[in-house]
Amino acid sequence: MWGTVTALGVIAGYLAVLLADPRHFYTDDTEAQYAPMWQLLGAELREGRFPALVPWEWMAGNYSLEEAAIYNPPQLLVYLLAPSMDNLAVYATVVKLVFAIIAALGVYRICLAYGAKPAWGAVAGVAFPLSGWFLFFDQASWFTSQTGTAWLLHAWASAVLYARGRGGPIPVFGFLWLALTIQYVFPAVEAGLMMLAVIAGEYIYQQHWAVVRRLVLVSGCAALAALVANLPLLLSSQVTWRGDARIRNEPFLTVPWSESLNASLPSTTPAFHAWWGYVQPLPMVYIAWFLIPALAFIDWKAARHSAREFSGMALFAGGMLMWTAGPGAVGPLRWPARVLPMVAIGLLVLVCVLLSRHGDFGSSRRRAIAGLALTGVLFIRSFSAAPELVLRHLLAVATVVGVGAGVLWLARHRGPALASALIIVAMFPIAFAQVKAAPSTPMSYNFPERRSTMTDAFPHFPGLTLQLADRALLRPEDKSVERAWGSLAIGSYAKNLGQQYVNGYTPVGHAAFSDVLCIAWDGSTCGDAYRRVFTAEPSTGRTIADLMKVDRVVLHTAQYPGIDATAAPEGWKWVEQPGHEEYIRVLEREGGLASIVNGAIADTRGVSAVTTMVDGVSTRARVSSADGGRIVFSRLAWPGYRVTLNGRELEHTEVAKTFLAVDIPAGTSDADLEVSWMPPGWEISLAAAGIGVTGVGLLQWSYLRNRRRNAELPPSERLHPAQDHTLIST
Repeated sequence: MWGTVTALGVIAGYLAVLLADPRHFYTDDTEAQYAPMWQLLGAELREGRFPALVPWEWMAGNYSLEEAAIYNPPQLLVYLLAPSMDNLAVYATVVKLVFAIIAALGVYRICLAYGAKPAWGAVAGVAFPLSGWFLFFDQASWFTSQTGTAWLLHAWASAVLYARGRGGPIPVFGFLWLALTIQYVFPAVEAGLMMLAVIAGEYIYQQHWAVVRRLVLVSGCAALAALVANLPLLLSSQVTWRGDARIRNEPFLTVPWSESLNASLPSTTPAFHAWWGYVQPLPMVYIAWFLIPALAFIDWKAARHSAREFSGMALFAGGMLMWTAGPGAVGPLRWPARVLPMVAIGLLVLVCVLLSRHGDFGSSRRRAIAGLALTGVLFIRSFSAAPELVLRHLLAVATVVGVGAGVLWLARHRGPALASALIIVAMFPIAFAQVKAAPSTPMSYNFPERRSTMTDAFPHFPGLTLQLADRALLRPEDKSVERAWGSLAIGSYAKNLGQQYVNGYTPVGHAAFSDVLCIAWDGSTCGDAYRRVFTAEPSTGRTIADLMKVDRVVLHTAQYPGIDATAAPEGWKWVEQPGHEEYIRVLEREGGLASIVNGAIADTRGVSAVTTMVDGVSTRARVSSADGGRIVFSRLAWPGYRVTLNGRELEHTEVAKTFLAVDIPAGTSDADLEVSWMPPGWEISLAAAGIGVTGVGLLQWSYLRNRRRNAELPPSERLHPAQDHTLIST
C-alpha cells in the first residue's frame, strides 16, 4: 500500500509542478539535446540501424560517446516510441514522470532495506523527486542524471538486501548495470561511491569479510558487463573535449557545507557562484521541509545502538556532502553541485529510517524547543543569504512550524501513518510555490512543443546542411516558431525536423573538428566560420565544405549582415528563402547535391575510386593507383575505423586532424577497399560482458544452493538471513 502511496505521491507532485509551469520538464537540455536525440535514435532504430555512429551528424553523431544510453534497454524503448509522439513537452514529461516514480520507489526500497516502516519509506520516496536540485535541474533539464540516479537507488536497496541475506545478486547486478550504461560519468562515479559506502557500512555492521566479497564480486561483474557503454568513451577521450584529466579548484557551482543548513526552508536562496551570480533564486539545496526540524524528535540515545547498522547511509551522505564543496573539477567531473541529489538521498534515507526506528513524538517541551531552534537556524541562514526576502522566509518558517505542529499532533493522537500522510501532502503546495516563484532557466530555448508546428514553419532542406549561426545573438523575443525557430536550427533542433544538419548539441565534441569550424557545444559558430568553411585545406586543395560534402550553408543574418550582397564562393549560389530572410541567408551548390555523389569519398589524389556500396557507416569502393595516392573521406576521424584493401588491413590517417584518409599503395589495380567502423574496444567489451554475466550467474547459483541447504536444516539449526555469512558466500 505504501509503495502505491509513493507512486501516487510522485504523480501528485508532478501535477503540482505542472500547474505552476506546464513546461517545467521541457526546458534547457531537454529541449536542445535529449528530446531531439530521442527522435533521431528512434527513427534510426525503426529503420533497422543501430545508431552507434550517425556519420552525417558531424558535431554530435558519435552516440557510443554521447549521453545516449544506446545499450540501455529502457532508454531504447523511449527512443522507439519517440517518433510517434508529436507533442515533445508532453512526451518528455511522461517519460520523466516514469523515471521519477522509479527513483521514488528506489528510495522507498532503501528505507525498507534498513528496517524502516513503510510509511516513513513513502515519506522519503515522495520527498526526493521534489528536492531542490533534482527537481529544478536533473528532472527539468539533465535527463541522464535523473535516469542514472533512478537505477542507482534500486542498486543500493538490492545491495543491502543481498548483503543481509534477504535477496540475491541478480537485482544488484541488473540495477547497477542499468546505472552504468547511461553513458554519463556522474551516475557511474556516484554508483561506485555508493557501493563503497554500502560495502564499508555492511562490514562495520556485520563484521564479516564474506559480505565484502559478495558485494565486491557482484559490483565487479556489473562493471565488466557495462564496459560496452563506457570503454569507447575512455578510448576516444583523447580526441574529444573531455580528455582533460586535471584536477582544478573552481568556484562555479561549488557549494559550501554551511548551505546544508538551508535544507528544510522552502524559501531558501543559497549563496554560491552559479548562473544567477552569487545568490541563487532557486532552492537548489532544499531537500524536504521536515528534514532538519525532525532531528529534534529522534531518540539519539537509542539510535546510538543502531549506529553500526546505519553506518552505510551516514558514510554515503557524508562523502557526498564533502564532494559538493569541491574541488570544482576532477577531469570531466565538474560542477560539484551536481551531487546535491546524492546528499538529499543520503540524508532523507538516514533521517526517515531514524524517525521510523527511534522517533520520539511524545509531549516533550525540550524536543519542541529544539525543533523551533533548528527552524530558527534555517531562517538565520536563509535570511543571511537574501535579507531582502525576509517576509518570504518568515512565511516559510510559519509553514514549517504550523504543519510540523499538525504532524506532531497526528503522531501522538492518530498514529504515525496519518502523520506521514500529512508530511507528504504538505510537499505538494510547497513544490507549486517554489516552481511558481522560480525565474526561467537562463539556458531555456523556448522551442515549440509540437514537432508538427516546427516542420510546418521550417524550410525543407534536402541533403546535408551546415549552419553558421550564433545563439548568443538571439534576443528573447526571437525565440518563437514565428520568428527564429522557423528558420534557425540551434542545438539539435534539426533532429525534430528529420533533416540532416552538421550542427548538433554535444557535451563531448570532437576537438579538432570544433577548432576547424570554431563550432561550440550548442552548434553555434564564431564569426570567422564562413571564411574557414570556404578556405582550401592545404594538402588537398579542397575547401572544408567540399571535404565535408555539404550541400548547403545557412548563414545567420545577425552574425553575417548583408552577406548575400557579396559574391558567392565559386561553385555556389545564393538561394532566396521567402519568409525567412529576417534570420537566414542560404548558399547552395550549383551542381546539385554533393552528399549523394560517390558515397563518402570527398577527394582523391593519384587514385581512381568508385563507390560500390554505402551502408550506414561502412563504405566499399573499387580503387586503382599505379604510383600510389590518397583518398579522403567525408567522415570525421573518430577512433574505431578499420580499413581493408582486398581483405588485408590498411593503415589510415587524418587530414587536418579531422577527415579520415587512406593512403593507397602503388600498383593497386581494381582492388576492393572497405571502410568500416565499430566502437573502439568492442572486442574487449564483449569479452568483459561475457565474464560479468558468467560471474553473476555463478553468484546466483551459489546463492540459491546455499539457501536450499539452509532450508533443509532443522528449524533450530537454520541461520537467520542477516546472520548467514558462511552459507550465502562464495
